[in-house]
Amino acid sequence: MSATITAERTVDTERRLRYAIGDGWVLTKRNLITYVRKPDLLVFSTIQPVMFVLLFVYVFGGAMKLALPAGLPYVDFLMPGIFVQTAIFAATQTGVGLAEDLKKGLVDRFRSLPMARSAVLSGRTLADSAAIAFQVVLMLVVAVLVGFRLHAGLPKGLLALAGALSVGYAFTWMFALAGLSLKSVEAVQAASFTLIFPFVFASSAFVPADTFPHWLQSWSKVNPVSIWVDTFRDLTLGHLNPAGENLMTHLWQSTAWFLAILVIFVPLSVRLYRKT
Repeated sequence: MSATITAERTVDTERRLRYAIGDGWVLTKRNLITYVRKPDLLVFSTIQPVMFVLLFVYVFGGAMKLALPAGLPYVDFLMPGIFVQTAIFAATQTGVGLAEDLKKGLVDRFRSLPMARSAVLSGRTLADSAAIAFQVVLMLVVAVLVGFRLHAGLPKGLLALAGALSVGYAFTWMFALAGLSLKSVEAVQAASFTLIFPFVFASSAFVPADTFPHWLQSWSKVNPVSIWVDTFRDLTLGHLNPAGENLMTHLWQSTAWFLAILVIFVPLSVRLYRKT
């Protein structure tokens, strides 16, 4: 009897999982089609990162050479930070999109359908992750045009790009929680950038951390953005890496932060969605 009940529960769990994956894929395609039908959204969201690359390389690059070791081009030092910044900034679209769907009543329509509740969030985060991937690849093309090179080889460079995409995916869940909590597009945008700034701009993304005041260096050392950026520099700079840290140490720290964000924000987002 107990074996029969266990078997039925296993079959039921497998069926729910298949439905959740199928529904999530349908909503992923729906959100991707939204990007296609609103090309201005994708275009203007990619212009800003390109402007950041050109601004930092050509405006601040000359001054930044004084703070870097001899022989290290600023563009090679900068781009890992730009990749992380681009992924995090692009992830804010998840919160904005969810807030917009809530405001239009679209989420209420989804609830009336026989579909997995997790599909709304998984479909949104996966579609936005695809948009993040497009922007990061575009940044790579622009970076190569202005002189960026992978000094540690292509495999490690691809691992760094995959890491940047992982960061973006993790932050889509953080901003999903913001979108469900605030429900106003304007509030989500303001809250998202308020949250982003202490992490991105008080990190080693754009300048060496040892140029900061001592109190800010303490924050930068535990800042997950600094850890991610330093990891990706290990993977792209090779022998030019000024940090001299152990790559494996950076890798496990980066992975720990990535998993911590997912472990915290995925359950919170799903729980809040069910209550919304």
